[in-house]
Amino acid sequence: MAALASNATFSAGAELLLDRMETTTNGSAPLWVLAWGGTNVLAQALVKLHKDNSPSRAATLRNNLRIYTISDQDDTGAWLRQQWPDLFWINSIHGWNQYDMSAWVGMSGDEYYGVDKGGPNSTLVSNAWIKENLQIGPLGAAYPDVAYSEEGDTPTFLYLIQNGLGVSEHPEYGSWGGRYQLVTPNQHGLGFRHYADVQDQVVGLNGNTFKSNKATIWRWRDAYQHDFAARMRWTLTDDVTQANHHPLVKVNGSSGLEPVDIYGVAGSAVVVDAGESVDPDGDELTFKWIYYPEPSTINGAPEVNVTTLGSRGEIARLPVPVINRTCEAGIEHCDLFHFILEVTDSGSPPLTTYRRILLHVAKPNDK
Repeated sequence: MAALASNATFSAGAELLLDRMETTTNGSAPLWVLAWGGTNVLAQALVKLHKDNSPSRAATLRNNLRIYTISDQDDTGAWLRQQWPDLFWINSIHGWNQYDMSAWVGMSGDEYYGVDKGGPNSTLVSNAWIKENLQIGPLGAAYPDVAYSEEGDTPTFLYLIQNGLGVSEHPEYGSWGGRYQLVTPNQHGLGFRHYADVQDQVVGLNGNTFKSNKATIWRWRDAYQHDFAARMRWTLTDDVTQANHHPLVKVNGSSGLEPVDIYGVAGSAVVVDAGESVDPDGDELTFKWIYYPEPSTINGAPEVNVTTLGSRGEIARLPVPVINRTCEAGIEHCDLFHFILEVTDSGSPPLTTYRRILLHVAKPNDK
């Protein structure tokens, strides 16, 4: 809070951030602020924004912000959320300096912090793996050995990677940057928009089942570390044929990375076909269909068994669950189930592209 004292210098960073905030509106793309330390620069910018603008304009610009911070690393974070509860804010909440409790530790901190050991593949964040896969070429020569844990701040960046898994406006969906949920889902009154840690239940490398906030990140470790290694290899050549590239996934005729909306009647089944997916390098593709229960239906998700078809498993038969609860009036499809399609190539390192399947469920008597 010292940065907000009357005699404090308005930092160059705050000036730049304020300039970006003032040139955006609700009609433009959201302005993402990724904080790897304290948020005193953001606090300076927001205080000046509200001092120099009308309440309505300040609210418009404030509502266009999307903030993802690596925990609260100074005292301005809690203060900002108290001042403007409607700030879209993602971060882990825990006691001061208790970083081992945070979700972002799942990025690589299982060995250093001793959490979820045996779940994620710790080999992929070891100094030996880093030396072989990241510390290569002129750019890689600048990459350091691990001192504490590798890339602990990177979930903020991975959250915005467009790979077909995450949807940036929906932290509760889950992505390489973790999965988060509103602390206060009631949007009346304060309209609190703080998203904090939740848990995923994942079978780890050792065959045991882990349930933790860290698992929302480390469950994807193989894919994001191989992605990192591939990008470092891209820096070694200007010949596109000498590097591996991500598969291009097409589901039910839909290309791109946006979620695929599927509709079905409860108790029936739907078929989803990714057979038109291709690899730009001509590599073989493998298909893995994952039911993602945690972000599915707020009333509790039942077991859903996916049946795969086709010689490569490129087709999936998804049962449409039956949920015994009353839908709110006027809602056509009141239950939503999440499935993740992982398409991985046979290149070196193997690369993965995702598509999220959103299965909307209607009751048998709905029309």
